[in-house]
Amino acid sequence: MSYVKVVVGLPLDGPFDYLVPAEFVGLITPGCRLQVSFGPRKIIAYAVALSKDSPVLKCKPVLKVIDSTPVLNSAMLALTKQLAEHYCCSWGQAIEAALPQELRSGKVIPEAASPVLPGEPGRNDAFLVHAGDDLSKWEKYLDYIKEALKDNASVIVLLAGIGQVMKARGFIQANLGFEPELLFRKDRGQLAAWLRVREGKAKVILGTRSAVFAPAVSLGLIIVDEEQDPAYKQEQVPHYHARDAALMRGSIEKARVALGSLTPSLESFYLAKSDKIKYILVPGRKNFPEIKVLNTTPVFFKKGQTKPLFSKYLQDCVYTALEAKKRVLLFLNRRGFATYAACHNCGVALKCPRCNISLVYHSKENILGCHHCNFKLVPPRICPSCNSGYIKYSGSGTQKLENALAGVFPAAKIVDIDDKAVVDLAAGDIYVATSSVFKEADTSFALAGVLMIDNSLNRVDLRSAEKVYGLLINLARLTGERLVIETGFPGHHAIKALEAQDANIFYDEELKQRRQLGFPPFRHLILLKVRGKDSDKARSAAEELFNELNREKKSGLLVMSLSPGLPPKLRDYYYWQILIGAGSLKRANAFLKNSLKTSRHSGIIVTVDVDPV
Repeated sequence: MSYVKVVVGLPLDGPFDYLVPAEFVGLITPGCRLQVSFGPRKIIAYAVALSKDSPVLKCKPVLKVIDSTPVLNSAMLALTKQLAEHYCCSWGQAIEAALPQELRSGKVIPEAASPVLPGEPGRNDAFLVHAGDDLSKWEKYLDYIKEALKDNASVIVLLAGIGQVMKARGFIQANLGFEPELLFRKDRGQLAAWLRVREGKAKVILGTRSAVFAPAVSLGLIIVDEEQDPAYKQEQVPHYHARDAALMRGSIEKARVALGSLTPSLESFYLAKSDKIKYILVPGRKNFPEIKVLNTTPVFFKKGQTKPLFSKYLQDCVYTALEAKKRVLLFLNRRGFATYAACHNCGVALKCPRCNISLVYHSKENILGCHHCNFKLVPPRICPSCNSGYIKYSGSGTQKLENALAGVFPAAKIVDIDDKAVVDLAAGDIYVATSSVFKEADTSFALAGVLMIDNSLNRVDLRSAEKVYGLLINLARLTGERLVIETGFPGHHAIKALEAQDANIFYDEELKQRRQLGFPPFRHLILLKVRGKDSDKARSAAEELFNELNREKKSGLLVMSLSPGLPPKLRDYYYWQILIGAGSLKRANAFLKNSLKTSRHSGIIVTVDVDPV
């Protein structure tokens, strides 16, 4: 008798044993797709091993063999298994994260042609490319790509967004003289591109997060550009991080891995500092602008006096720049006009009915909108709670800043970059923007002003300082002459590092604080997310799970907190979260999987996010 062990794309570990009927003997190999009966359903399963016997007394037979050639080779099977163990998901879920939608749906594909890239066994080393500017960074990438192509190896380049992919395609085409292959999830041509890559017809593959699983032949190099970008973290299960997946794959396939960034993540910087990966510093060619930090702490206002959005000093700087016909950027990382709307009489805030968070007022569209689920509401003229006729709007966004600038600089043309699909950077005098301005990396402003950066520093987020430092560095790269920062924390290490142009000031202090608190990269954090459509059931399930985890003293886990989600309600689901610290992920994940099997509630979904960002 012949048996096959399979896994499925469900939160069930497996593997599960199935009988191989006589007509399928010799046709099934690990990595191919099968159709099996799983409970009352027929579903797609993935063969992971063959066996001559099974401990199961009566195995169901395999219904159909879909692939003549496996869609997953041995290296990809090893990678997905390692991802499943690291990110506390099933092996089948990890496999489905690696495959295009058509393959997950069971579409039959042609038998694979013989690859055209023979390749030689590669060398596995990983390194952090800490660059001073984008051009210097990409020139370094180009050297690595040329070296890999010279060895007849293929290259995967991961980028944080589709816009960055398109720019990289132009750069590679201009410098290497051929068109790279693009691989996007949810793209209509994804399967065709995936097949071309598998057949060895692509030398260089560009893509977003999921391209880390591209079936590249003779893989020699993986580049993860701007590896600190949160876009590399998968929002759905499995919550893998493409940077970590790239390092795992490089180790398995003996490929080089280059992590590149202007502002490396704490995790990557610590790996380099600990000599676990190499550190390569690539100086930028452009000089830093003059950095002026304005301490806003001692500024006082009379009762009833409205605090201005920007200081008199910054106003004078803008005047000077405009007189010299130079471009100005004012950075405020909040969209809309007002971030909070409430009744002046009873104090009831206008919130999203699906997410229970404050609606943001957009004056140009005269709309209250939710930035989480895109719910929209025409602003009411009277309070829906007490029928008062006055709704008060407070908080400041880019549209309010644009209005304020128009009053102070009536002759200047002011452009809100967030309102433009395509930005004409020659059409305005003053540009107002959030972090979307970094997509326009080819431009430069003589003067840039940073407003309300303290809001970002004060967020309940262990990475808040890291994100602010990244924002400031990127703004400095877009600024030619002077960068003005208004803050109540002029002594913060993110700002001090920028002023001194010394990244070590920031990283050394941040790593010191992380070590003291037991935060990443010194300990893994695991976030258990409990959600349900009934508020009381979600809270009760979260409390029960929290108490159960606390009772188990031998798990090696540090159960840190139970709190409502951020936000506590999202798209009609109520969220609670349990934060856990763990030294060993293997031990922690084994314990959590066992605990979650026994902790089941009707209508409640529990997901595990390892190393959340």
